[in-house]
Amino acid sequence: MTDNARESIAFVGDSLIEGGRWDEWFQESEVLSFGVPGATTDDLLKRLDEIVQADPDELVLLIGTEDLSRRGSVEHVVRNIETALVTLRKELPGTRLLLVSILPRGHEFAERIQEANRHLWQFVATVHGQYLDAWPALALEDGELNPMYTADRLHLNDQGYEAWLAELRPALARLRDQPPMSGVITLPRLHS
Repeated sequence: MTDNARESIAFVGDSLIEGGRWDEWFQESEVLSFGVPGATTDDLLKRLDEIVQADPDELVLLIGTEDLSRRGSVEHVVRNIETALVTLRKELPGTRLLLVSILPRGHEFAERIQEANRHLWQFVATVHGQYLDAWPALALEDGELNPMYTADRLHLNDQGYEAWLAELRPALARLRDQPPMSGVITLPRLHS
């Protein structure tokens, strides 16, 4: 945890995280940004040590859309995010985890994104994390990212970030009401 009085919050993910003005929006916290444009879930797994070393009080994770745009399977995305969550929970037992649903983008991705999100929503409680379903606030009925919130059907504009923040702030308030995980989760050993 941080030495100062302010809690630290790590924002982890791809360009959607990198594009946020987290320092401005969360001035009450020490903000740590781990957003990397083009990052996939494979990239996230390679960077977990760096994130663990930062030892944040809270962690917001949004990742997965880049995998799907590169024709990665839903199963691969879900498995990698689950692996990341288990690792983060094991290495950071005192950190409050918030997993954000994979955000909508072009409607042609909607079915795969929603399938991945269903799996992630079911899994996140097993690592004592919280889940924020940002889909209803950002998607049209056909699964397209609302054109008011984007110029390229993927990245958020200022209005898109405001719509997401309207969901994120209450989710973080709920997260802060929860006790951090007090024990380490161990996985059963698989026999080969």
